[in-house]
Amino acid sequence: MIDTNFCMSSYLAFRYIIEKQYDFFEGLHHENYPSVLENEMKLVGTAREIDAAIEEQIAPLRKKKCGILLSGGMDSAIVASYLPGIDAYTFRFLGGEYQKDELERAQYYAKQNNMRLHYVDIDWSVIDDCLDVIMQRKGAPVHSIEPQIYAAAKQAKNDGIELMFIGDGSDYVFGGMDGLLSKDWDYDAWIRRFIYLNPEEILRNPVDVTYVFEKYKRAGGKVDFQKCMDDIATEESYGSYSNAFETAGLAYFDPYAIMKMSQPLDLKRVRNGESKYLIRELFSTKYPDIPVPNKLPMPRPVDIYFANWEGPKRKEFRSDLNMSSFSGNQKWLLYCLERFLNLYSPENK
Repeated sequence: MIDTNFCMSSYLAFRYIIEKQYDFFEGLHHENYPSVLENEMKLVGTAREIDAAIEEQIAPLRKKKCGILLSGGMDSAIVASYLPGIDAYTFRFLGGEYQKDELERAQYYAKQNNMRLHYVDIDWSVIDDCLDVIMQRKGAPVHSIEPQIYAAAKQAKNDGIELMFIGDGSDYVFGGMDGLLSKDWDYDAWIRRFIYLNPEEILRNPVDVTYVFEKYKRAGGKVDFQKCMDDIATEESYGSYSNAFETAGLAYFDPYAIMKMSQPLDLKRVRNGESKYLIRELFSTKYPDIPVPNKLPMPRPVDIYFANWEGPKRKEFRSDLNMSSFSGNQKWLLYCLERFLNLYSPENK
């Protein structure tokens, strides 16, 4: 079913089209990331159990020519420890000056695991070259990480890599989204916090997409924010990796993605500064000589890319947008949506 207004609103609010039956335009179809069945989940409750679950999953895959998307964070560093000697690919932004500390940590992990380190150099020209093809496959505008993941996947595939390892799912399984987990949210406040851009503030013909939160509403004006994250945030993030790798034609594997904690997340520990406390413990056993790094999202210098961008000009957008009020990630959503509309709107053909 074609509903361009709904799709625009959903993308701005959630970074993907949350209803699989709706598409932007005829001839373009998106597919949401399939949920892992409950009986396929690996239950883990300690760092030792996570360790065993990762080894169990990786063991039969070592016969392939493997690579790893290696960042400066805990998650991919832990996965790297099970795969010594393989090829590692790490992003180097704007000549290596952007988030230099993270780049140096990735270099350290690669050296510790005797990996061949390849740099994936990213600047705006790379993003510009990759963006349209991943939007075409997705049938929708994309997350800001997708072009650079696609660039890394292409580079790895050209090097003969058959299977790429990633560590995206840890944040969602083990309490890494500490901002969203920071308190027990009231329903209305949660909606304001969770939505990336309010379509009513951006579009001339917005669609109210807040109905998707209703099934998470609880008594007393509260919300089951953890279940909402499990459903919506994971589908969006996992779908971004899936689209980028599948567009490049390279298989990938995330050993965290099919794990589930066997007991409720200890929110007190997360809120006291121990986000991903089980992963921190496991990291310390793998790399005892260095401090546990702070959790950071995948780098992408969107603030730099869009510092001087004047904003969208198409008729679908309101004309009174104050671009100085938007973050770089929010500007990406506006830019990517407009670029997608420029490519595929029937009026432009």
